[in-house]
Order: sequence, then C-alpha cells, then structure tokens
Amino acid sequence: MISFFEASLKLLSVHHTGNKLMEEYYKLSDKPLNISDEIMGNLLMQFFLKPFEKTNEVYRFFHPSSNLGLNEVYHFITEIFNHNDGFHEGSEQLAKHLYDVANHPKIKSGEFYVAFFEKVQIEGEQLDAIGIFKSETKDTYLKVFPQLDGFGMSYEQDAISINKLDKGCLVFKTEKDEGYKVVVFDQAKSANDSAVYWKDEFLQLNIRNDNYNQTSNLLTVYKNFVKEKLDDEFEISKADKVDLLNKSMKYFKEKETFDLDEFSNEVIGNEQGISLFKSYKENYETEYESPISGSFEISDSAVKKQLRAFKNIIKLDKNFDIYIHGNKDMIEKGYDDDKSMNFYKLYFREEI
Repeated sequence: MISFFEASLKLLSVHHTGNKLMEEYYKLSDKPLNISDEIMGNLLMQFFLKPFEKTNEVYRFFHPSSNLGLNEVYHFITEIFNHNDGFHEGSEQLAKHLYDVANHPKIKSGEFYVAFFEKVQIEGEQLDAIGIFKSETKDTYLKVFPQLDGFGMSYEQDAISINKLDKGCLVFKTEKDEGYKVVVFDQAKSANDSAVYWKDEFLQLNIRNDNYNQTSNLLTVYKNFVKEKLDDEFEISKADKVDLLNKSMKYFKEKETFDLDEFSNEVIGNEQGISLFKSYKENYETEYESPISGSFEISDSAVKKQLRAFKNIIKLDKNFDIYIHGNKDMIEKGYDDDKSMNFYKLYFREEI
C-alpha cells in the first residue's frame, strides 16, 4: 500500500521529549536539520519509511467532540500543509503536545522527529506527506578501522539504529475534511497505557471505515475463520478449506457489492457454519473496534491485495505441493494401509 521509490525528504526537525510524569523535560532545536548530505538523506529515508512497507490499515484523525479542529495534531499538521514556512514552528508545537500526553511512568524519553516528504505513494496516488516519529531504543556500536599494519577498534554508546524506529505515522495531504489519510506503527506490543498513548492519546486516530477497509477486513476475517475456527466445530480437510477460500475470492471478483447473507449462503452454504462465521465476525468487530457493514461496495484494489494472502495450496511433507484452482471434487484423499501413508488422488483430462 505504501511505496517510496520516488519519494524525497525535504525538511526535518529533531527535538527531544522526556516523561512529564517523571519530571523529565523536553528540548527543542532552533532550526531544521541540514540534510544536504546524500548518504545521510538515504539513511534517513530508510529509517523513517521502511517500517511502513507492510502497513495495511489507514486511519483518520478524530476528536470526541466531532470537531476535528480540536485534535491538536490535526490542527498543527494542517497549519504546516497550509504554510510550509511554519514547518519548524509546527514541529515544536507537536513536540510539546507529545510531552503533555506522556503521563505514564513507563513512557520512555527519546528523540522526536517531524519530516516533510514529497511523492510518497499510498493506494496508487503520489502525495506530499508529513511524518512524525519517535526513537526510544539505544544501542552500542563497535567500529573496526585500519591502523598502521593492523586494525583499531572504537565504540559508540547510546547510538540509534536505523532499523529500530519505535513509533511513527505518516499524514498524507489528501481528504483533509475527513481527517486526512494516516498510517501508523508502534513497536510496543502490550495494551497498557504506555503502549497506547501514541495512537490513542497523542494522535487520536480512528480506522478509516471506507469500502477499501471494509473489503480488506471482511476478507481477513473470513480467511482467519476458515484457517483457525472451522476445525473447532467441524472435521474439515485442507482441500475443503482451500475450496472455501477459492469460493470467497470468486465471489469478491465477480460481485460489485458485498451482502453478508448472500455471501454466507453462496460461499459457506451450511447453516451451522454460517452462524459460526457471523459470530466470529461480531467478535472481531468488538475486539478491534472495527465494525464491518453487512453490505458495502467491493474494492477491487483491496481484493487484489488480499489475493496474495489467500493460499490455494496443500503442502505434503517436503515432496509435493498441490494447488487447487477450481473444482475440489477432482481431488480425493485416502489412506494406504500397506504403506501406512496418506494419499491424494487427482482427476484430470489432459496435461498442459
């Protein structure tokens, strides 16, 4: 979804934010960082943008009052987009806001970066984007270098690895009135207050609930349902699972609109299975606070994206892979008593 082959980093401001609750302070720089060095620029591009390569969800800024202007990050980002000459001042305001919401004792201090990019691609469209990042993890590095007729060694403590950016978001200059397109990542995995403050308290984001996300989320739920949940209630072969996945992709490729009841009847076709799937879908919606409508327009781009995750393959030990593209009645599974091994029997008209 995110690509940056033609992207360029135009502006970068760096500050430091501490933990307000622990009486640590913030430190603001006087001006943007000089990034004229080409190698440094390329390293920074990797540092900031590589973590977004596998990002799928798109978010939007929101505010509980429904007044977007009261979302501080949305407000400062809009000011920067409208007046690029105020970029550094805007980065300072963002750093102060992050400091103000750092109200948990486990929130770490770290460097805070605000960057302005051109030609970052999202969903096939190249756009300007503002990146907001924080690095908290420090490493010690060894450096070996030639010295006389041998080698010398030095080290650097509290250095930042370009592969260990802790938190980040990209805000794309589009759909301003809806809260922009925003993608986000946070390396913190736990659900405690120190982990959620970045997305929920600092940025204040909601998942974008459009046709793309509806299509993508429904296919993800169905794929996980087939792979993980069906075995709890039914004895079902891998060939039958592949067939269920193939039917779902056929439905989404041929239809323009998704209808939950129609999909359930055409693809699952079993009352107990349909009930189980609808319950599984509802549990997902509750757990991830991401409702999926019973009817929506199907997004072709989301279907193409999900197609790569739908594996129509059965792996047999390390000898064979069987790909099932169509009628699963053309494959039969059995057991050979003499060899004490399972087998598949395949029917076909001709070799191609």
